[in-house]
Parts: sequence; C-alpha cells; structure tokens
Amino acid sequence: MSGVLLITGSTGIAEATALKAALDDWRVFVVGREQNAQFVADLRDEGAVQKAFDACVVKFGGLDAVFNVAGSSGRRFGDGPVDECTLDGWEQTFAANARPAFLVSRAAVRYWLSEKKPGALLNVSSVLAFSPEPTYFATHAYASAKAATIAMSKSMAAQYASNGIRVNVLAPALVKTPMSVRAQADEKICAFIEQKQPLSHGFLEAADVAETALFLLSEKARHITGQVITVDGGWTL
Repeated sequence: MSGVLLITGSTGIAEATALKAALDDWRVFVVGREQNAQFVADLRDEGAVQKAFDACVVKFGGLDAVFNVAGSSGRRFGDGPVDECTLDGWEQTFAANARPAFLVSRAAVRYWLSEKKPGALLNVSSVLAFSPEPTYFATHAYASAKAATIAMSKSMAAQYASNGIRVNVLAPALVKTPMSVRAQADEKICAFIEQKQPLSHGFLEAADVAETALFLLSEKARHITGQVITVDGGWTL
C-alpha cells in the first residue's frame, strides 16, 4: 500500500495519475469541479477546499500525499500578451490557478503539521513559467500565475523540510488534455509542437506525466524537495 493520495482535478494529467495511482495501490481521493470527481468542489473557494480535505481524511483515516493539478487557461477571461490582457483576465486567471495552488497547499500543510506527520505535496506549474513562447502561447497572466506557484512551492519546501514535508513542482510542456483542445485542433500549432517537443513527436501523453508525478510523491523521492521537474519532450532546449 502506497498511502492516501488526494488529487485535485479529474481530467487530463489528474485523471491519468489517479488511474495509475490506483493500479500502484494508492488509495486515491479525487477532488474537482467535474461530476466524475469523488468530491465535487470549486477549489477557488476556501471553505470547499477544507471540506474536501476533511472528507478525504474521514474516508481513508489520513492523508500522505497531495497532487495539486487543478487549474485552467485564462484565454476566455481575457488573458494574452500583457498589452492586450484585461484586468479581469489577469485576476480571473490568477483565481483559477494561483488561488487553488495556495488554498490546497495550505490545507495540506496544516493537516500534516497538526498531525505531526510527514507528507508529500506536488504542485503543477508549466514550462511557460520560465520558458516563454510568444508565437502561439503568449498568455502572460497564466505564465505569471504558474511562476507564482513555483515561488510559493520553493518557499514552502524550505519552511517545512524540518517537519518532514516535501514540496516539489511538476512543470509539463504541452500535454494532450481537455485544456489543450484548441491547440490540438490547430495544424500550425501541431507542426510547431512536433519541432518544439521532439522527444514526444508532438503533444505529450498525460500518462507519461503521471509516471513522473507518482515517483515524486512516493517514498522513492524521499530525499527530493524544493525542485521544479520538467516533463517537456525537449521544449526548454
């Protein structure tokens, strides 16, 4: 038995990781806005996040690891290059990405501290946080929110290492998920991604990212904290 794993989000990388984790004998608790989640919650809501954690602990009697995937593109809110990005687009994109990252991270750490237990937290960022691509992915609010997640996670890793709490970041490149449907349907972007991610010959598969996530959440990674791990098919090169 690998322990109890709470995953935020129920599609794409989150779904692939939940399926793989179950096969690896994790007891999995999925929290998300979609109806296929075990616990339906809007992770932008402080009270909903706490209720989700409470429900997980009641169901399984504890919590060992958290994979914090939930987030979304901000294009529909008005995200874009900074000269075009609206204030609402900026704020909504941060609310959809940085706020859940903070609320879920805080709930996890508070639980482990109160129980005097070690724990593993893995937050999802993006290669766009540190490897921008202006032609097709000039979404500056999204990149900034994901960069904020990295800074928060590194600070947390330093703060709580002495408590046995590990905090790392997973920064994927373009993955075949519901969030990237627009890009998957664009022939020019597909051709670009084949060159940008040569190891993957295009879009990454969510299941490939899940493998790395589960390693970082497992005891095998017990000496790793404060790191940003990219799974990018060569994007950053």
